[in-house]
Amino acid sequence: MPPMSVSHDFKVFTGNSNRALTERICEYLKRPLSKAEVGRFSDGEIQVEIGENVRGFDCFVVQSTCPPVNDHLMELLIMADALKRASANSITAVIPYYGYARQDRKVAARTPITAKLVADLLGTAGITRVVSMDMHAGQIQGFFNIPTDHLYASPVFLEDLRKKFPSSEEIVIVSPDAGGVERARAYSKRLACPLAIIDKRRPRPNASEVMNLIGDVQGKDAIIVDDIIDTGGTLTQGAAALIAKGARRVFSYIVHPILSGPAISRINESVMEELVVSDTVPLSKAAQGCAKIRSVGTERLFGEALARIYRAESLSSLFV
Repeated sequence: MPPMSVSHDFKVFTGNSNRALTERICEYLKRPLSKAEVGRFSDGEIQVEIGENVRGFDCFVVQSTCPPVNDHLMELLIMADALKRASANSITAVIPYYGYARQDRKVAARTPITAKLVADLLGTAGITRVVSMDMHAGQIQGFFNIPTDHLYASPVFLEDLRKKFPSSEEIVIVSPDAGGVERARAYSKRLACPLAIIDKRRPRPNASEVMNLIGDVQGKDAIIVDDIIDTGGTLTQGAAALIAKGARRVFSYIVHPILSGPAISRINESVMEELVVSDTVPLSKAAQGCAKIRSVGTERLFGEALARIYRAESLSSLFV
């Protein structure tokens, strides 16, 4: 008998972290969301059952490791194990927001590097590729021993910025700290506008103090760009500093809206006009009710990335 030819297809699964985004990705790809039950046993342990055949299929699991981080991370690991044991051809973890990324180096004695630990866990679970968006530090890609595709929200944000601010002469892009200068410079280059940097000191975790402003924001609309907003202290203090330095208005474009603790009240009370975020992390009811917060979709970007990975095509042209 002649050898049998096998044509691999792909399937998209999701955990409980961001089902709405996964459904929009599937709509873009024009295929149904594959069946998987992700629940809990009576003692709280995670129960996973894949509801359809995956033997020989390339499988994508879309799961942000956003709060509750530990639950969503374990869901992803257990789903990967289930797919591996069901003989999936490949397992790609699509992690719109990569949690535990802020501990990416030892900043003090006897502290962990959790970004590396999570990378090791994902590989051990049987994941063969990772796709994530705007990781807290680009070098986290090197923590993996499997292929990693690092996406950026910039195409989505730049499209929105060009519609909202048609004249580049009236805006200035602002980095909220020294670590975000590379990101802010990329935005200012593409928008052909000036760059400013907020120099701050952080005395303890989740606390920041603005010290100085590098650059001219006088009479301009200042646009802060960053990867994560957590408690909102850095962002709201930065906005106040920009207004004090003569900025006309302050807007912020932040990729991952964690928005924990006092974040919503700080945003409501701040001088910031608007906070634009992506949907890598689903907004809480309080965040949805905040008039200053607006979310933009990333489903086209993720959908195109998944399609190109399946077809073994380049992703770099998405960010030219």
